[in-house]
Amino acid sequence: MAFEREREDMVAEQLAARGIRDPRVLDAMRTVPRHRFVPPELVAHAYDDSPLPIGERQTISQPYIVAQMTEALGLRPDAPRVLEVGTGSGYQAAVLASMGARVCSVERLPALAQRAREVLAELGFGHRVSVLDGDGTLGLPDGGPYDGIIVTAGAPQIPRPLVAQLAPGGSLVLPIGEQDVQTLVRLRRGEQGLVEDYLGECRFVKLHGAYGWDEH
Repeated sequence: MAFEREREDMVAEQLAARGIRDPRVLDAMRTVPRHRFVPPELVAHAYDDSPLPIGERQTISQPYIVAQMTEALGLRPDAPRVLEVGTGSGYQAAVLASMGARVCSVERLPALAQRAREVLAELGFGHRVSVLDGDGTLGLPDGGPYDGIIVTAGAPQIPRPLVAQLAPGGSLVLPIGEQDVQTLVRLRRGEQGLVEDYLGECRFVKLHGAYGWDEH
C-alpha cells in the first residue's frame, strides 16, 4: 500500500512518542492516506512533522495536532455526531469518520469545500461526512446537538452558537488566542456545567466568520 511505511513511522515517532494513547486515534491516523489531502507537488512531504499549505492561504494541520485534537474530543465508539468548523483539506473529517463518527463539516471557502468533497468521496467517506459551504462559527443547529465539535482555525473567542449546540457529555475543542499564537482549549459539558481544560500552545490560521476575526 502506498506510503504505508510513512504512516507507521508517523504514528510511532510523531504521535505515540509524544503521548497520544487512544488506540482508535492511532489506528485512524495509521489508516487514512494523508497524502491524498495535500497538493500533488507536496505529496512527498505529506507525512512530515509540520503543517502544509493547501491553497487559499489555508493549511492541513501537523499530524500531531490532528491526533491531539481528535483524542481530546473523547468520542464514544457508537457513531457519535461531530461538527467540524473549517473543512480545509478534509483530512481531519476523514480521521473522525474512520473512527465511526458522522461528521458535518462547514467550510467558508467553496473551492476547498468542493475539493474536500471529491477526495472524501473517492476514499469512501462520503456517506459519513457532509461538507457544507457557510460560516461555521454559527454552527449547524438543525444537525445538533453534537457529541463533539472541533474548530480547525484560531478563534479570538469561543463562538457562543457552538456551545449551545454541544450535547450533554460532549466536548468542544478549539484554539483560542491572538492571531499569531493560540491555546488549545477543550470545553466539556458535564452535569455541573462547562469544564474548561487547557491543552497547550498551538498556531493555526485565523478563523473567519461572525464569531471569528475580521477578513482584513
